[in-house]
Amino acid sequence: MTDRPAPDRPAPTPEPDRPHDLVGIGIGPFNLSLAALAHTIPAAPDDPRPLAATFYEQRPAFHWHPGLLLDGASLQVPFLADLVTLADPSSPWSFLNYLRTRDRLFPFYFAERFHIQRAEYDAYCRWVSEQLPGLHFGHQVDAVRWNTERALFEVDFTQLDPDGEAEALGRAYARHIALGIGTEPFVPEPLRPLAEAPSVPVLHSADYLRHREQLLAADHITVIGSGQSGAEVFLDLLRARPEGAEKLHWLARTQAFAPMEYSKLGLEHFTPDYSRYFHALPETARDELVPRQWQLHKGIDADTIAAIHDELYRRTLHGGWPDATLTPGVHVRTAGRLANTRVELHLEHTQQGTRSRLTTDAVILATGYRERPLDALLGGLDPYLRRDASHRPRIDDQYRLILDRAVTGHVYVQNAERHTHGVGAPDLGLAAWRSATILNNLTGTTPYPLPERTAFTTFGLTTDHPRVPAQAPALIPLSQSV
Repeated sequence: MTDRPAPDRPAPTPEPDRPHDLVGIGIGPFNLSLAALAHTIPAAPDDPRPLAATFYEQRPAFHWHPGLLLDGASLQVPFLADLVTLADPSSPWSFLNYLRTRDRLFPFYFAERFHIQRAEYDAYCRWVSEQLPGLHFGHQVDAVRWNTERALFEVDFTQLDPDGEAEALGRAYARHIALGIGTEPFVPEPLRPLAEAPSVPVLHSADYLRHREQLLAADHITVIGSGQSGAEVFLDLLRARPEGAEKLHWLARTQAFAPMEYSKLGLEHFTPDYSRYFHALPETARDELVPRQWQLHKGIDADTIAAIHDELYRRTLHGGWPDATLTPGVHVRTAGRLANTRVELHLEHTQQGTRSRLTTDAVILATGYRERPLDALLGGLDPYLRRDASHRPRIDDQYRLILDRAVTGHVYVQNAERHTHGVGAPDLGLAAWRSATILNNLTGTTPYPLPERTAFTTFGLTTDHPRVPAQAPALIPLSQSV
């Protein structure tokens, strides 16, 4: 999405229409939420026309993690965490309205499912993307610049044909930008050469379903990663392998295959209240806090853990143990190929300080995702961009990049602000609230009134107005207490 047009191509032709109020770059769940909530709202208090919003995506159609749409795999958030409901339950783009249009409300009612299947969420989002106006798939955004004379953003894009080849160039002008380019699969450095080689199946879990049959044909398979994706892939492989000949290894850097924090008060870390608290912390405190909160978003659903244990236990029914090794606390130091057909992993156990080698025929990397870098896409805005001590973009509490005052438009970000807003940045449950916050700020009105309080937990101390009981007892100095 950040590839630049070739220098010898003709200059793009500006669009003849009035400038867009908003151009969204990327159409994943978060910008799709923004597009759904932007549909039909006024552009400004003194402008009754609907907000002029358009969105560009280089893929030919909406797809949400297609490589992990395993049978029976469920979302880790309730169905209310759809694109719009937590900001506007009456929206026509809600999940419940999707069910109504499919005559599935009563079956869903009797199914009593608070957590829907991942494939159903994907189908719901595709339903929205196929009906919502202003979405342009097959459009690769190449560059974003600020036009000082016109006081507008210039967005250069390449229109792609069905094969992904360049078909035409275009340029849009916008008052504001919304970046929703998402994340990309992360491959650890020691395994990148193998993942890029065609001869040995070393691939990220994002491509699991596309290569599933090839992987199942391998004699021995290793899964690396202790999160939900790793657990689901391991469980799927385990169920598909013959009893007594599973030949599976599951390795993880974490000290345990730990359940995700899913207590009701623990989930309040995914509320607007916590996002505001986190944003107000010093940068150093935020950076220290995020790695310690891994179990809030990188743990495993308890039902998936139970299903894995049940399957392993079932295979001991007639004596013996399944040929499956589950080892946490291990990281891959280096890796290489053996005879071009096998992989040798050099492992180190963190607590023991011991090292060993593991030979395997296929590796699935459930090693998570990283935010896509913004620098290439926003190269034209770099002189205006304000950065923190780690050279990351600074983002304010309204999800706007902090830019030089010479830029009068705003660049909003979606799921690129974990360093400023905390673990809730990639969480689907905050999608509608963040989109509503952006639209309220952009329009200068409140098309979506938002609650001031969303959690029972009070994050941090309030020193300005401490609450004192009406008849507070006198404090006894410690030296006088009994």
